[in-house]
Amino acid sequence: MEDVQNRFDERGIEIQRVGVKEVHLPFLVATKDGGYQQILGKITAAVNLPQQYKGTHLSRFMEIMIAWGDKPISGRELKLILTELRAKLKASAADLTLAFRYFVPVQAPVSGLASPLDFSCQFWGRLDETGYRFLLTVQVPVVSLCPCSKAISRYGAHNQRAMIKAEVECQPGKYIWIEDLIHLLQAQGSSCVYPVLKREDEKYVTEEAYDHPKFVEDILRDSVLALREEPKISRFRLEVESFESIHNHSAFAYCEEETTS
Repeated sequence: MEDVQNRFDERGIEIQRVGVKEVHLPFLVATKDGGYQQILGKITAAVNLPQQYKGTHLSRFMEIMIAWGDKPISGRELKLILTELRAKLKASAADLTLAFRYFVPVQAPVSGLASPLDFSCQFWGRLDETGYRFLLTVQVPVVSLCPCSKAISRYGAHNQRAMIKAEVECQPGKYIWIEDLIHLLQAQGSSCVYPVLKREDEKYVTEEAYDHPKFVEDILRDSVLALREEPKISRFRLEVESFESIHNHSAFAYCEEETTS
């Protein structure tokens, strides 16, 4: 049968990215303990298309991704997937985004009750003639308690959930585990967020947040300092959003930085 995609195109336009998006497939994500966690991935994958080709082979994207569905994935394996995409699609550049929910067991501070907490995560990788780049993104919920509210009130202080979103890139050949990045950022709020709390746990969280008041700017700066101390990380982007409990809007702070480690 004729391969229409390989017909010569006379318009002389190279397409920088062409591929598939909103692909939902089961994947395995490698865990720090040497195992894996099954996740439902939301995938975008693309390659460049030289100007002489009429189209790319979209079915090959799906064939490659489905074949990788039963192999634990980390930053190292993502490079292998991109290598395969470049080779089978005859492209010089390929990129892939894998977004998913990742579950980490969290232990309540007093009762010790363990329960899974879900975190929004994303792998992004690009492989081209200049080399390989890999970015890990995590979103970590924390509690924030307003220092101003505490200072001016006779009792109590408004507090709310905040979200720390971190996108990190590591030194060449180095990777940071999802679990380690989550634990690092959890410590930067006024208190942690827990899926299940008994009364003694709720008392602890309330008092811990009250003893550690932080503006959204404080959480951001403390997160920056924590990421600077991680020697594997070469650059990062951070955004903290506080879902204000006494306003109908959110507060946020943003910072990006290239480390010197």
